[in-house]
Amino acid sequence: MNSTFRLVSAAALTTALVAGATATAVAAPVDAAPTAVTAPTAAKPALTAKASVASVSAWQEFRVTGKATDIAADTKVTLQQKQGAKWVSLPATVVVNKSHAYSMRVKLGIKGRNALRIAGGGAVSPEFTVMVR
Repeated sequence: MNSTFRLVSAAALTTALVAGATATAVAAPVDAAPTAVTAPTAAKPALTAKASVASVSAWQEFRVTGKATDIAADTKVTLQQKQGAKWVSLPATVVVNKSHAYSMRVKLGIKGRNALRIAGGGAVSPEFTVMVR
């Protein structure tokens, strides 16, 4: 008798659960796609850099100019030179102005092709080259 009662109770409970799930599934709109909530992405800081000349004599002055994107004004940017496999910061530092631009005067003494870049504010510019003769 107890096993029959358990069997009937289980069948009734299963039927109620299936009917409830079906009613819930029917009540939900068919066209509704799940929407993902994403956090706003922070803009990534970026720097550009360009030399005023492609080739200079040793210790001849030239300019490096560029723009800073998503970097605050008055942020320091530094000229870096590739020496072997390492990037070395040179003593050429300037701050980004209110227009998010910068301009620095540079003199190089290492003859040959010099790979340079600008770093600062959590960003690094693409590499550019200046030939020193």
